[in-house]
Amino acid sequence: MSAHGTDEFPDPAPSPTTVDLDTDPDTDTGEMPGWKRNVAIFLTGQTVSLLGSMLVQFAVMWHLTIVTQSGSVLMLSIVFGMLPQAFMSIFGGVWADRHSRKLLIIGADSAIATITLALALLMLSGVDDLWLIYVALAVRSTFAGIQTPAVNAMVPQIVPASQLIRINGINQSIQSGMMLLAPVVAAAIYASFDIVAVFFVDVVTAVLGIGMLLLVTVPRLVRHDAATPGGAAPEKPSYFGDLAAGVRYIRGHGAVKWLMTVFATTMVLIGAPSYLTPLMVTRTFGDEVWKLTTNEVFWAAGMLAGGLAMAVVGTRVTNRVALIVGSTLAAGVFTVGLGLSGNMWVFFVLGLGVGTTFTLMSAPSMAILQETVEPEMQGRVFGFVGIVMTVAMPLSMVVFGPLADRYSVQVLLVVAGALLVAFVAAVLAAPSARRSLAAIARPAPTEPVSDAPVDA
Repeated sequence: MSAHGTDEFPDPAPSPTTVDLDTDPDTDTGEMPGWKRNVAIFLTGQTVSLLGSMLVQFAVMWHLTIVTQSGSVLMLSIVFGMLPQAFMSIFGGVWADRHSRKLLIIGADSAIATITLALALLMLSGVDDLWLIYVALAVRSTFAGIQTPAVNAMVPQIVPASQLIRINGINQSIQSGMMLLAPVVAAAIYASFDIVAVFFVDVVTAVLGIGMLLLVTVPRLVRHDAATPGGAAPEKPSYFGDLAAGVRYIRGHGAVKWLMTVFATTMVLIGAPSYLTPLMVTRTFGDEVWKLTTNEVFWAAGMLAGGLAMAVVGTRVTNRVALIVGSTLAAGVFTVGLGLSGNMWVFFVLGLGVGTTFTLMSAPSMAILQETVEPEMQGRVFGFVGIVMTVAMPLSMVVFGPLADRYSVQVLLVVAGALLVAFVAAVLAAPSARRSLAAIARPAPTEPVSDAPVDA
């Protein structure tokens, strides 16, 4: 991907005022005929599937808490529910570059639905040992590590480059909306029936999501591997050759390397506030449930607001790096404010600000990676992104969690925010980082997409 000019972080352009896929005049470019239909079906199916997954996430957490009242059990559920995804993302990213991404998503969703159905039937028959839940969580997490890189890498196959930041904003809004809706729905089902009912709902949503994905037309990925001697047909590299190539690509691609570094560091330093704010609410403002709930709602509402903002202005943002840098700095400042705040409602509003700025950083970051990384490398790159997203926030708690038992949460929030601001300043002070990030600041020129073979 070539650089779009040499100026560093110029001012962004004005923004549009609509997110309607069917009426936005800037979307009818002829780049990908039928892309609106494909994206609408894809996002709807993924939303339905995501809702089921989040219902299971909340219901399992509550079930284990009520039945065992054990912190160790909850810790093991997090380990089994997250670490397999981080490990499998390495392999899932390579598979996403070697096989049909659409079929990988369908296969992973099918496997998750199958293990969930098996667990539901076993629990119906009276078998409810903890190890069965751990196994199910590990299997679900494993296939999520296959599914997630494939989903992120497939998006630019069905979305025009000029619309990536907008569609990522819509997707972020959906995920944030699910964070508000899923706990309510999960509580209603769990309270009215039991956890088995939640499992059955997840199976149904997975089937609906798979059915909708089957209706999406996805262009076939054509790898540009080097031809063999004598002009013979290209020979696909070995699996580990692909994996090593992905590592070399990220290490040698300055823009991708720096962007992933910013993203990973932000995840680590924002992870601590997102986990520690309930503790600060309890210690400083009181342990009433409504206060803890309000704190979570403000954070989720902030992420939803950021996603909606990207859905509205995404196509008109001409300098994505300026937005990422500004949002990251604002997140650091808001985090410092969280630690200094002595008023509960100011604290909640600052949490909303952190949630908003985090989404304003992450949506354009994903769009840049989807646009900048060559199509045949995106699975591997997003495999490593998946590792960052899965490991970074728990890692932050490994560092900040024990410290919260020795120092006040206020001090830790101030330190986390100050470190984030200092990190951004250090990145901007590095000439290589400024050059690399300036090269991807502006969207790439839109090029017509020729007819291509499609997956079945």
